[in-house]
Amino acid sequence: MRIEVTLPDLGEDSVQAVTVSGWLAKPGQAVREGDDLLELTTDKAAFTLPSPRPGTLAQTLVNEGDKIRVGDALCVLEIQE
Repeated sequence: MRIEVTLPDLGEDSVQAVTVSGWLAKPGQAVREGDDLLELTTDKAAFTLPSPRPGTLAQTLVNEGDKIRVGDALCVLEIQE
């Protein structure tokens, strides 16, 4: 089964968009729940986004330098059920 990983609500009303700083996982790479997938930055902070589930990173949907908003799809994980 495949699932899309989206940018979750960051809990900060003033943050409208973040920038993709770089991918920490590569397509085809196995990831555990909690493994960092990519690094994101705002005008005030840098943070990583962890994998919500264990699986394999099947596809990235955004590139380094892209500006993204809450709810945007970031990647696709292949999940074993």
